Amino acid sequence: MVKWAEGVLLQAIPIDRSGDQPLALQISAGLREMILGGALRPGERLPATRTLAQELGVARATIVESFERLLAEGLLETRVGSGTYVSAVLDAERPSAPPPIEVVPTERARLARSMTHAAGRFVARLPHEPRPFTTALPAYDAFPMAEWTRLATRHWRNPRHMVLGYPDPCGYQPLREAIAAHLRTNRGIRCDWRCVFIVAGAQQAFQLIAGTLIDPGDRVWFEDPGAIGARNSLVMQGADLVPIPVDDAGLCVERGLELAPDFALAFVTPSHQQPLGAKLSLERRFALLKAVATCGAFVIEDDWDGEFCFSGQPLPTLKGIDAAERVLYVGTFSKSLFPALRLGYLLAPTSLVPAFESSLAAFSPGVPTALQATVADFIAEGHFATHVRRMRRLYAERYQALVTAIETHLSDWLDIVPTTTGMHTVAFLKRDLKAEAVCAEAAKVGLTVAPISRFCIVPYPREGVVLGFSGFTPAQIAAAVPLLRGALVACEGQGRGAGGLAMSA
Repeated sequence: MVKWAEGVLLQAIPIDRSGDQPLALQISAGLREMILGGALRPGERLPATRTLAQELGVARATIVESFERLLAEGLLETRVGSGTYVSAVLDAERPSAPPPIEVVPTERARLARSMTHAAGRFVARLPHEPRPFTTALPAYDAFPMAEWTRLATRHWRNPRHMVLGYPDPCGYQPLREAIAAHLRTNRGIRCDWRCVFIVAGAQQAFQLIAGTLIDPGDRVWFEDPGAIGARNSLVMQGADLVPIPVDDAGLCVERGLELAPDFALAFVTPSHQQPLGAKLSLERRFALLKAVATCGAFVIEDDWDGEFCFSGQPLPTLKGIDAAERVLYVGTFSKSLFPALRLGYLLAPTSLVPAFESSLAAFSPGVPTALQATVADFIAEGHFATHVRRMRRLYAERYQALVTAIETHLSDWLDIVPTTTGMHTVAFLKRDLKAEAVCAEAAKVGLTVAPISRFCIVPYPREGVVLGFSGFTPAQIAAAVPLLRGALVACEGQGRGAGGLAMSA
């Protein structure tokens, strides 16, 4: 058992040195109130008498007398060689606490206009519990924990100012250099490390971009359906989102020019569209770059799972073919490594580097240096490349397991869309089923299935669901598909029942 060296802090005990009541009595009364009120729990260790005397600025004999009073009352107990503790007997004998008082605000708090305007347009983030078919979950079971632990331990042995001090708000230079090198060799992007900024996940990158480039009312092309996190960040900044439809070739650039030729920013997921899975065609990539250059706009390229192209050759990134320097490239380690890192990066055009340096220096707390240093070495020593290659093979196997299971058991209900990249795919519903009803039934049996509609600004013309496969073994997928089948059958039965009632009426 871990031993607490000094016990709990008790400096909140009220002491009136000018009063008539002895200090020992005041201290024992304060401790008694904490114990009976539940602030000190049964079994909790108190500080040593010498320590508490120093903290309260009284004689040690005063603390000893206070403790002896509470020992006599049975509220404290001593353990030989260990110290003084709140009596464990209280755990059984303490009366139940009264119900909490309901606090009803007398008036509604005044919010900023931007928040008032945005609140009704936010979309709740998807839950990320590790249950089939949650999206965007990496394969936790395949993460190289031993290598990660070795590298992390190495950095915690560095001088204390390096691991305990304030991080550089723009990012740890060796990590920025490692990311720049990785982007040059793996993603075909020519870049300088000084254009790479380390952020607390892609979400912070979107907020940083929106806060730097967008004024309230600015028109922003946004894929529809599209990524919820980026959508919320742009809405919060007051952007006027213009929903641009997506087809098999990705964002419809011509439609964007028809709807909003005066746009200031565009948001795209070209490597693997979120959520439909389309790849932005090379023709449309060039058309989009021409549009932003002509309008003086910028484009956010969210390459959230583009590392995981497990079949065929990936198309070049937008950033890699951006001769006019209009693309802001956003990447995240939440998908390629693990989400708890809360680590992402932004590759900015050279013209915007001073603005981002200024913004981050002004308000960003930075990302813990030890985490950044561990990732830097993970990349530099080749572990990241090895891990990505392994995940590509693994995700290909898991995707194929999902396809096989659906074709075998669910072909009457689902039409699965092929994919060669990423961590999820979509399936369109047959038999006039409603996606939201299917998702609700699936949740009852422990599955997480999302309807395409939750990603939409404008209603989508087809009913479909999003199915994540990356975080689950083939065996788990095989076991989950019959449960999904049950949910589909239940919804089909509800539809027949509703139709029968309608006819009899």
